[in-house]
Amino acid sequence: MTVWIGTSWKMNKTLAEATDWARGLGEFLAGRELGAVQPFVIPPATAIAAVAQALAAEPRVLVGAQNAHWEDAGAWTGEVSVPQVADAGARIVEIGHSERREHFGETDETVRAKVAATLAHGLVPLLCVGEPAAVKDAGGSAAFIADQAARALEGLAPEQLGRVLIAYEPIWAIGAHGRPATTAELEEPFAALAQAWGEKVQGLLYGGSVGLDNAADLLGLAPVDGLFVGRTAWQLDGYLRLLQIAAHL
Repeated sequence: MTVWIGTSWKMNKTLAEATDWARGLGEFLAGRELGAVQPFVIPPATAIAAVAQALAAEPRVLVGAQNAHWEDAGAWTGEVSVPQVADAGARIVEIGHSERREHFGETDETVRAKVAATLAHGLVPLLCVGEPAAVKDAGGSAAFIADQAARALEGLAPEQLGRVLIAYEPIWAIGAHGRPATTAELEEPFAALAQAWGEKVQGLLYGGSVGLDNAADLLGLAPVDGLFVGRTAWQLDGYLRLLQIAAHL
């Protein structure tokens, strides 16, 4: 089983900072066996090309984009297309993050269109799903994320689904004010995702207050195929420790 260990930097890092991080990762990985671990990093759009270039000698690392439009080109001021991020070196596109849904009006329909566009150009869609605290408190987590995933992946052929990654990121667990989820809290949502998509997509990931102290426990959950990490991985040392934890499970 492939164990995915990835990070999205959100709106952080200058070109110099991004390049230093990527070069450090490349140096760490040079000549090192990773086993089943698949690393990936998703920098801001300004740094995709620089990170991809810095990691050119280490093709095992997949570079991604945090967003891409569903149209290939056109009058979409401020947007970037899937062909453009691919041209910059991206091989993964993060889609449907809760911050995009909350602050930029992304809907199930636009998320579905972005998934389809990403697949059409041969890139990997990293579909983010997650419920707010009110839904969790009402006992509706499993149904909520299952519905989100179903709406985003509607109409895809089995071959297309087989290239999709799903990252479960409960809204109450992410960000500066999120709290770490217990493994018990994750069992039911992941069971629902695994039942619906576990044999169809290429991986189910978890993200949300992932740290060095809980990474091994999270990876020990049966349906979890990897981690999608925020702040812990923004410093290179933290990311390297996560790779080592995953490699020694």
